Amino acid sequence: MPPFLTLPAALSPSECENVVALARAAQLRDAGLVGGTTRHGIRRADIAWLDDLEGGAWVMDRLIGLVARANRDGYGFDLTDFGESAQIARYGSEREGHFDWHSDIGAGNWAAKRKLTIVLQLSDPDSYEGGTLELRPDSNIHAAPRDCGTATVFPSFVLHRVTPVTAGERWSLTLWAHGPAFR
Repeated sequence: MPPFLTLPAALSPSECENVVALARAAQLRDAGLVGGTTRHGIRRADIAWLDDLEGGAWVMDRLIGLVARANRDGYGFDLTDFGESAQIARYGSEREGHFDWHSDIGAGNWAAKRKLTIVLQLSDPDSYEGGTLELRPDSNIHAAPRDCGTATVFPSFVLHRVTPVTAGERWSLTLWAHGPAFR
């Protein structure tokens, strides 16, 4: 099983711009607020949910196909559904946007069912500094590619983070594929 898979050109640059435009037109929410508690030490970003945006259904269709291909080619997990909306995140330098080390699987209604995570880079890598998606599937840290439109797929239990954005803004799109508990 590979620690992560890279899917280049999952979206074209113009498709990435369209997704960012959909999110910009929406009311972004502070991702650092969890259950009324501010947790900016862990995550500082603004988010929108794809299901809440007009005209985003084609994006979900594309993501589902990408996850199916990655699962077939690399993981073979028992996947049953996509019970959560895809999340668009904006990490801006004005707030040193970041997300500290975490995994996407754990307690809770949705997190307990997550099997695969897909993160799609929506920003041109020259438009921001910092903001690297790093994965730690073992004792080594691996940087995910930063090319606009590239998707990174990994098991949801893999530790990962987004380093602080020090200039510009980084946009990404994340979706989780669900299935029965690992055994």
